[in-house]
Amino acid sequence: MLASLGLALSLTTLPGCGTRQEGETATANADSTTQKPVVVDTIALKKQAMRRDSLKADSIVKASGQLPGAILPGKRIVAFYGNIRAKGMGILGREPKEQMLAKFRKVQKEWQDADPSIPVQPALHSVTITAQAAAGKDGKYRLMNSKATIDETIQWAKDNNCIVFLDVQVGLSNLEHELHKLEPYLKDPIVHMGIDPEFAMETKGVRPGKKIGTYDAKDVNYAINFLARIVSENKLPPKILTVHRFTQGMVTNYKNIKLDPRVQVVMHMDGWGNPTLKKDSYKAYVEKQPVQYTGFKLFYEYDARPAPHHIMTAKEVLAELNPKPLYIQYQ
Repeated sequence: MLASLGLALSLTTLPGCGTRQEGETATANADSTTQKPVVVDTIALKKQAMRRDSLKADSIVKASGQLPGAILPGKRIVAFYGNIRAKGMGILGREPKEQMLAKFRKVQKEWQDADPSIPVQPALHSVTITAQAAAGKDGKYRLMNSKATIDETIQWAKDNNCIVFLDVQVGLSNLEHELHKLEPYLKDPIVHMGIDPEFAMETKGVRPGKKIGTYDAKDVNYAINFLARIVSENKLPPKILTVHRFTQGMVTNYKNIKLDPRVQVVMHMDGWGNPTLKKDSYKAYVEKQPVQYTGFKLFYEYDARPAPHHIMTAKEVLAELNPKPLYIQYQ
């Protein structure tokens, strides 16, 4: 609804629209014997109509509230997170490929069995621009995966009916300087994006790991607009943007996030710990500060320690979280 309202408002304020309408009224009421014939620039009018109708098309949604090809809310995304080249970043690269994929298929079945009403959409969530402890040549503390690694990750996804999320940790850089590097991959309809405020250190002025970073609504809006443009220019179905969060300060001014039907935004509870702590964090930072859709992360290595803590099951997550998350991530 917010997205539709925002686009509808933009239609009424396009440059020249009000002036053109006033001019037409004046011409109609004038004495035709004293007025020169009006030369109509039909090409300009067609261009203006195309722009208007394009914006209008983006704001008109079906009864479900989504544009054609949208994944949410018709499916629940279940993702394995990490990097295929790194054992320490998550389950995606921790185990041998076939072993990892076998585990992933079992997890998908768990979620499908827990909620048969919503099909599961499997995903590989790959950390693609990664925060670093070393500054690098430009002092920005981040490093992008090689093209070969990104291409191989996308191929793994295609071979296993998955979608892909390319995750961005900017370090001391920012989204404006980093996201364009991913544009060639985002032209693929199965490729989506995640941004991680934890490692966004530009306003903190320290290297990643020293403090928890932050994004403001304007940063999230930049990512939304970036993806929306790619969708329009390449005639793609809506993209999904995940925004990781587990503290109050990681996302500021959330009410100023401006939704766009070309981009589906998931606020993703990214914290680890015992089930009670995780549920409290979800309620505080996701349920109480909603944006559009919600996500929840489960950690194989950290959630179950110390005993008797455990990794929450699919049934527990669905029974104990409100709203029920439509994006589930395992690290």
